[in-house]
Amino acid sequence: MAILAIFTGKGVTKEMYDRLRQEVDWEHQQPQGAISHTASFDEAGDAHVADVWNSPDELNTFVNTRLMPAFQKLNFPPPAVEVYPAHNINVFPTVQPYII
Repeated sequence: MAILAIFTGKGVTKEMYDRLRQEVDWEHQQPQGAISHTASFDEAGDAHVADVWNSPDELNTFVNTRLMPAFQKLNFPPPAVEVYPAHNINVFPTVQPYII
């Protein structure tokens, strides 16, 4: 069952997010089960990430073996995470420029 995972990183800035991207390197070493990843920042500068995964188990494996160890290594505050079953997933042709 596909899931939507929403990460809210209070105190996680764009600069911190970019350091985390380099450390985890999910763009070059894509995690098994990851379908999509979108990051944004609110007016306060806090991170908000929406991921779609094939399953909760694949998300948990990535979080436990790669993401949280990187948060700890970089001494970043851990994000709050909400996970929901996906009801509908659409990807439109305009996504092409963003595919890695």
